[in-house]
Amino acid sequence: MPTTATVLGQQERRVLRAVGCGLRDDEIAADLDIPEDAVAGHLARILAELGLRDRAAAIVHAFDCGLVVPGSGPRTREVGRAAATVPARSAAPVPVPAVRISLLGPLQARQDGRPLTLGHLRQQAVLAALALAAGRTVSRQELLDGVWGTEPPLTNVVPVYVYRLRKTLRTGDGPGSVIEHDRCGYRLAPGTVDVDVARMERLLADVARADRAGEAAEVIRLCARALDLFRGEPLAGLPGPLAEAERLRLTERRIAVIQRKSQWQLRLGRHFEAIAELFALAAAHPLNEPVAAMLMRALCRSGRRTEALAVFDRTRRRLGEELGVAPSRMLWGTYEEILRGHRLRGHHLPAAGLPAAGRW
Repeated sequence: MPTTATVLGQQERRVLRAVGCGLRDDEIAADLDIPEDAVAGHLARILAELGLRDRAAAIVHAFDCGLVVPGSGPRTREVGRAAATVPARSAAPVPVPAVRISLLGPLQARQDGRPLTLGHLRQQAVLAALALAAGRTVSRQELLDGVWGTEPPLTNVVPVYVYRLRKTLRTGDGPGSVIEHDRCGYRLAPGTVDVDVARMERLLADVARADRAGEAAEVIRLCARALDLFRGEPLAGLPGPLAEAERLRLTERRIAVIQRKSQWQLRLGRHFEAIAELFALAAAHPLNEPVAAMLMRALCRSGRRTEALAVFDRTRRRLGEELGVAPSRMLWGTYEEILRGHRLRGHHLPAAGLPAAGRW
């Protein structure tokens, strides 16, 4: 991706390309003529700079950003200046997650494109908790607290649910499952599962970097990719305190992405696109004052002052009827600026509650 070139130095790009080709650290050291411990240092910086979880994620990123071309094996592609002297060997396969789990909507899991049956809602909530942990081990008590809250089950059902999920999520024809178990708890085995929430977070890390660099078109493109991952209300229908908290967090995440995207669309003069998306967002969240204020400003900048004032009246009425409160100082301020006829310039666009550039 364009942002990879700006974040990584030339040597780190070479290391990332070699990692993407499936080379081990000792092979990378030989190909690039650098110490093996230097390779490990470069890889650690790559993971930190790109917000990647592990080596498997780095391999996928190398393909996504074009450093490695699908179909070109690690031994047939030149890697560094010494690649020509390396004897040809068979290509190492790039790890592909066996299971895709989608949380940005009703919970879904697919294996090789085939939908999987995940059992009843509490069992699904256990899988969602493991998927949200991003590879971290989750204890049995954490699962009990997150899925059942203050009303734990009378029997020790967590191992039963995990056993059923392990059978459902078997990888290949062997006995292996994507769920690992040790004395501390359970986790999804690294590199075996692709979770849409993790993909969204990687995209938003790229959005933040593009935002800081002022790359408007890239911010809009990446935001659109992140928003495409949402299929409805996150974790829709799943029970438990964890699912409820994550529903709220991920919904706020989506609102912030739409605001960021609209902000840059307005800076580029793409008012119609921004207003259409903000109208839909305001309809879905009629009590969200920052969204209402941003829509008012966008309408005013497009010469639709009457509509902007109507948004204020509608929001004020809903706040009074449903919450019994008056509009905030921020929303009143936007209303008064429009009444006074002040021109709302681009630097006024970020509304209260919108993350600053690079902060998500």
